[in-house]
Amino acid sequence: MAVETQDIKTTPSPDDQANTATQTAKYLSFFLGEEEYALGILSVREIIGLIDITPLPQTPDYVKGVINLRGKIIPVIELRAKFGLDSVEYTEQTCVIVVEVGNESSDQHFEIGIIVDSVREVLDIAGNQIDPPPSFGCSVPLDYITGIGKVREKVVVLLNIDEIVTSAEAEKLFGTSKGTDASSS
Repeated sequence: MAVETQDIKTTPSPDDQANTATQTAKYLSFFLGEEEYALGILSVREIIGLIDITPLPQTPDYVKGVINLRGKIIPVIELRAKFGLDSVEYTEQTCVIVVEVGNESSDQHFEIGIIVDSVREVLDIAGNQIDPPPSFGCSVPLDYITGIGKVREKVVVLLNIDEIVTSAEAEKLFGTSKGTDASSS
C-alpha cells in the first residue's frame, strides 16, 4: 500500500529557535585597513598571494583584471575600491581570496578573486553572537552586510559575497570567463 506524503510547513518551536541561535558557523576573517571583515567559509575556495593581474579595459575601477590560476581564468576585484575606501600600496600580506558567487535560482556560479589587505583567521561564531547590521554609520553599503559578529572583545563585520558581487554583475563583467580554461584558447 502506497502512502502519500505531503510537505507540511510548521512554525519552529522555541527549542528549534534556541538551537538555531546557538548553532556555530565558520567565517574567514580579513582586514581592510584597521577594520576586520569576514565571509562565510563555504563561499571561500582558496587564498593565494598576490600574483600578476592582467587589466581589462573599460571596466569599473574596482575591477583589477583577471589572473590565470592553474589554467583557469579568474576575474579579480579590489574590495577596498568596491567599498569606496582609499587605495593603499600592496604589501607582502596583501592576498587574493578566491570565492564562489552564485545565484541559487539560476544555478549559475562564478569564481572571483577579491583583493584584501591581509587574511586573519577562521572564526567560529554562534548565531546568538551575531547582531543585525547597523542602520547607519557604516562605510560599507548595508546590502553587503549580513550581520555584526561579536568575537571575544571585538566585532567583525560579516559580509554577503553574493550581494557584493551579484551573479548578474559577474556575468555582465566576466560572462565570457565563466568556466574558461586558459589552456584551451
